[in-house]
Amino acid sequence: MSKVEKRDEIFRAALELIAEHGFHGAPMAMIAERAGVGAGTIYRYFENKDVLITELYSEIEGRIYPVIMEGYPEIKAFRERFLHLGTELLRYFIENPLDFRYLEQFHNSPYGVEFRRDRLLGEIEERFVFRELFEVGIAQQVMKDVPLAILFALAFGPLLSVARDHILGFVTLDDDLIARTIEACWDAVRR
Repeated sequence: MSKVEKRDEIFRAALELIAEHGFHGAPMAMIAERAGVGAGTIYRYFENKDVLITELYSEIEGRIYPVIMEGYPEIKAFRERFLHLGTELLRYFIENPLDFRYLEQFHNSPYGVEFRRDRLLGEIEERFVFRELFEVGIAQQVMKDVPLAILFALAFGPLLSVARDHILGFVTLDDDLIARTIEACWDAVRR
């Protein structure tokens, strides 16, 4: 295996094991074994498990962003932009349940708390399309004038719950139900 292939296999194994067993139930030795690499090899790529966890998060986010931005109607009305982003994000989660399960665990862990704080408070430099959309929406009085954390909860809390219920088999999301779900999320945040 090449270095890139080994790294990809470690990411794949970590994603599967963490999605199945959580962060604590997926020790580095188990990840190395699932990846088909030696226990010491994994440390050539990742200094420790914390680094692996945060780099895997960045890897997943790097896969999501181009998907949700494809066809993004930047010059359209807020509603259309919101519906596009929400729809594409929900579709991504449905099509990539392991990524979704990993992200849920990440965002509900100390790793995710710090990350969310940086995103919501603007302490990171990178572009974050949702935050930009919401800030402009508030400024132009298109969206409710509440703290960003509340807008995110109103917009994405239901989306995440519906994605989880679809993955668990409690509901089957088709195109119509996805559209109605995202429209309901819009109703929650619009002014």
